[in-house]
This record gives sequence, C-alpha cells and structure tokens, in this order.
Amino acid sequence: MEARPAVDDAALGREALSVLEANWTGSATVPAPGLYPHQWSWDSAFVVIGLARHHPGRARAELLSLLQGQWSTGMLPHIVFHTPEAYFPGPAVWRSHDHEAAPRVLTSGLTAPPLHGLALQWLYRHTGDAALVRLAFPALAAQHAYLAEARDLGGAGLAAIVHPWESGMDDSPAWDEPLAALPEIRYGYRNLDLDERHPDSDHDRYVWLALRYRDSGYRPEYLRDEHPFAIEDPMFNGIWLASCHAMTELARVAGADPAPHAERADRIRHALLDRLWDGCFYARDLRADRLIRVCTVGAFGPLLDPGLPGEQLRTCVEILESVRFMGATGYPVPSCEIRAAQFDRTRYWRGPSWVNTNWLLRHAAGVHALDALGRQLTNGTLRLVRQAGFRECFDPFDGSGRGCRDFSWSAALTLDLLADALADTLEG
Repeated sequence: MEARPAVDDAALGREALSVLEANWTGSATVPAPGLYPHQWSWDSAFVVIGLARHHPGRARAELLSLLQGQWSTGMLPHIVFHTPEAYFPGPAVWRSHDHEAAPRVLTSGLTAPPLHGLALQWLYRHTGDAALVRLAFPALAAQHAYLAEARDLGGAGLAAIVHPWESGMDDSPAWDEPLAALPEIRYGYRNLDLDERHPDSDHDRYVWLALRYRDSGYRPEYLRDEHPFAIEDPMFNGIWLASCHAMTELARVAGADPAPHAERADRIRHALLDRLWDGCFYARDLRADRLIRVCTVGAFGPLLDPGLPGEQLRTCVEILESVRFMGATGYPVPSCEIRAAQFDRTRYWRGPSWVNTNWLLRHAAGVHALDALGRQLTNGTLRLVRQAGFRECFDPFDGSGRGCRDFSWSAALTLDLLADALADTLEG
C-alpha cells in the first residue's frame, strides 16, 4: 500500500487548498488535471460545499460558472465546456450548439445529481450571502421543475436517469442489467484514457445511448416513449429530496414561496418508499418494470431525508454498519456491498470508496443526529486522504489510492470534514 509522510490537519488543509488552486481554470474547477479538463456539475457542487467555509468567493464563482451552462428548459448539464481542451465525448458529440434551448457556452446533453440546492444552502449558512441566493434561486427552481416535468418517466414523482453518466456513479453494477438488455455496440473510435481506467466498462453502450438521445433532439417525449434506458435511482432522488428541503429554506431568503418545494420533497419521499423500498432501497428499471436487486452505496441516498420513517432509517443504518458494507472493511464506504457477485475493489463504483459518497453519508448522519456514525465516517475518510492523498477513490480494505491524483472533490470535501472534526474536538 502506498504511504505518505504524516501530516497534521493544518498541513492537510493547506494541501487541499493547493489542489483546488491548481485545478482552477479562472472560470471553474476541473475535477483533475489531464483526464477531466472541463467543469463537471456534480463535482462543482461538492467544490462549492468544500470551499464554503474557506474560500467563499471562489465557491460563489464556481456555482455561477456552472449555471452559465443551464438550458432554457431548466436542465443543468453534467459537463460545461469552458475551455477548448480535447475530451471525449466532447462538444462535437453532444452538439448542444444545434439546440435552441442550449446556452451559448457548449455543454453536454445530460444532467447530473441535483445537489446544487444543498450546495447553495451550505454556502448561505456559512456566509449569509443573501444576494447570491436571490441570484441563483430562480435557476435552481427551474432545475427542479425540469426534473419534475421532463424526468418523471414513471409518473410517481421520482426523476429518472436516462444514462449511467447522469448518476455520477458511472460503472455501478446497478446498471448492469439495463445495459445488458441493449444491443451489442462496437464503435470504431475509442477513448484510450477512459478504456484504461474503466476496464470492461460498457463505454460503447454509453456513447450509443448519448447519440440516440442527441439525435432525438433531446426531446422529453422521446425519453418517455422510446429511450431504452430509464432508471429511478435512490441516490439521485435522495439528493434531489435533500435539495428540495434546502430550497424551502432558501425560498424564504429569495422572497419565493417555499410550499412547492416542501410538497415536492414529500412526493419524492412517498415515491421512494412505494417504488424503491424492499428491505433496502434499490434502483428501479422502468423499462423492465422491476427492482435491480444489487445493493450499492446508492441505496443510502434516502438517508439524506430528514423525514425518512424510523423503520427505513434503522434498517438502512444497520445495513451500512453491517459486514455488507462498513463492518467488514477498514475504511468507509465501499460502493457496492462486498458479498455481491459484482463487487470488485479495483473497478470504479463497483467496490472502491469515494470521498463524495462518504461525505453525503456523513451529512445524512448529521441530519438524523447519528453522532457516532458521523464521527466514524469523518475520521475514516480523513484517514484515507492522510495516507493516500486526494485520490479519486480508494481501496476500502487497505486504503490505497486509485484513479486520478489531486482530485478536486476529495480535496474540497476534506476541507469540510476537517472543519467538522475540529468542531467535534472542541465540543468534546
């Protein structure tokens, strides 16, 4: 296992800030130098959260930069291309410039987990920047309206993802069955960096799905009636529900009505329980009309809901702390339950631990006053970065780093976790 010299918390914080400074392009923070040279939506939301207490001006600029890529439909794309650097699939694949609803800046045609309401709330709570709330709130309200109107493909109040990239957890085994139902696809072009980092991935099918959606003109009717991949994901919808709660608080600051956001949160909660719960929260394949019975870290997304009923809360925490997840690994939280046939500690989102999902579960523990669990998640995640650096992901058994180095959300969320750890120490 790789090791680093011991560093104290102050030095770790300085290292984290240095990573974020190096990854700043002047308009946005790239996830990592080289492989990810543009602005990713989910990543930027985590950067906003991590910088809220340490560099609020940059956090504000990060969010506003991302919002420049919003479509007039309200869709917030998963990639915004601020620079001409080569990347596949890039602007020539997405062709956002051909769509009348797209902004002037080039973007992808897919969306990402809607964490941005929670990120704005986080920034407001730590800065009191009401002017930013008034500026950004309408865009985020439009994002939520888009999800409710264009992505409720099941008709029950949950947003469907229409591509694995929209989940943020690209190679999760939760997508194996729906992808296996698609035609066998082989393209003449390949992305060598991605192929090397995602061995045995369904990259060709990913591209095929993206092209089908693009060639439909990004029409919601096509998604409802024809698109072959449509999944109700508990993590995506748990994050959406958390952002709906955040929007109820932010609405009062923005001078808007909080009621629609509270009502939407209730609708998402009921749909999660009715449609995705069966002893665990599973993703639902809308095309096959069945649950996908592999338990991944995504199953814990509904823990972000402060109104989650006690039975589901207790069961989810028991599973999380059991030998299926944290109880059998040295570090939190494997991205797939370790007893599953699909578990692989070396492959993206099929086993490794990630700082961002650890942070989300740390936040969920705080929502439910699960202090011991919160400290365990905080301390375990900080152990990972102390010994292996700000890696993209980590082996959950030995803590070794995997994927990119100097990964922005790992650095940003380390800053937030360090602040939590300090607060816990002072309270103790």
